[in-house]
Amino acid sequence: MSTETRTSLALVPTADAPQSAKDFKTDQEVRWCPGCGDYAVLAAVQGFMPELGLARENIVFISGIGCSSRFPYYMNTYGMHSIHGRAPTIATGLSATRRDLSVWVVTGDGDALSIGGNHLIHALRRNVNLKILLFNNRIYGLTKGQYSPTSETGKITKSTPMGSLDTPFNPVSLAVGAEASFVARTVDSDRKHLTSVLRAAAAHHGSALVEIYQNCNIFNDGAFEALKDKKQAQEAVIRLEHGEPVRFGAPAEDVDGLGHKAVVRDPASGTLRVADVTEEGPGVLDRVVIHDAHADDPTTAFALSRLADPQTLHHTPIGVLRDVSRPVYEERMAEQLEAAVERQGKGDLGALLAGRDTWTVAG
Repeated sequence: MSTETRTSLALVPTADAPQSAKDFKTDQEVRWCPGCGDYAVLAAVQGFMPELGLARENIVFISGIGCSSRFPYYMNTYGMHSIHGRAPTIATGLSATRRDLSVWVVTGDGDALSIGGNHLIHALRRNVNLKILLFNNRIYGLTKGQYSPTSETGKITKSTPMGSLDTPFNPVSLAVGAEASFVARTVDSDRKHLTSVLRAAAAHHGSALVEIYQNCNIFNDGAFEALKDKKQAQEAVIRLEHGEPVRFGAPAEDVDGLGHKAVVRDPASGTLRVADVTEEGPGVLDRVVIHDAHADDPTTAFALSRLADPQTLHHTPIGVLRDVSRPVYEERMAEQLEAAVERQGKGDLGALLAGRDTWTVAG
């Protein structure tokens, strides 16, 4: 294995001069529908990239198929528009062989969770050093409005005229269940929050999945209105901050000035639920959950991911649900390869491919 391949990300070439968002914009016409949430995500990513301080040739964006998968065309870095659902697999190969690169995957709810479901969960469980941005608009946009794996039950679309019968995937629950070491959720229209989550994902060493609620104003407009309307969002959105009590809602001045609602642990069942701290008495404050994104046990992170009502989206947690450290796949693979060379010497690829039962047939 070459020295270049074994280089850690901390030692990759950095940008020669300060960069700006303009440096990461290409000359390609951005071709999404006017008003699409993808524009906001693209602007946030381009604005954030200079913070990495990396040379653009050391950053790669790989996508699958879907509206979001046009992303690599608009990033002035290396990139690849790959095939349906396979972006995590291609990215795994690249990250494993070129550890000097910062590898990002851009995918959608259909691309990642339907044909790509298997590839996604295995990349996460292996803890490949990838940053996976999953744009979730709860619909198939590129193919013109069919229901997707995250569409709510009863969703009427071109492919479900009488309403979807499927139970939707919860992407962050799926990621936690797949042993992802970093799991977060954010919203396309909240630039400040989106950037903070991207910053945390980039700093994480290992697989990082960021679900981004993204509006499709043509085929599923207003799907996340409950989380974007200021009045509704105050009661619907649970903002997670590591080390802070999980409180939300309008300020409860008669208690302590924090939100009047809280996530508490039920003393009988041990499960999490939402409580009104102004109605349940003084003892409820002692049961408010303190968010620990770095807890090794994923139980609480999974429980938080299940709070959201899949139909109304009320009590939707956003922020970093889980951020833990565990061995990274590429590093362990490199260690095995080095150990094998030390024990057995450099291998002969041609001999391995030929094997012992090989015949040469005369032409």
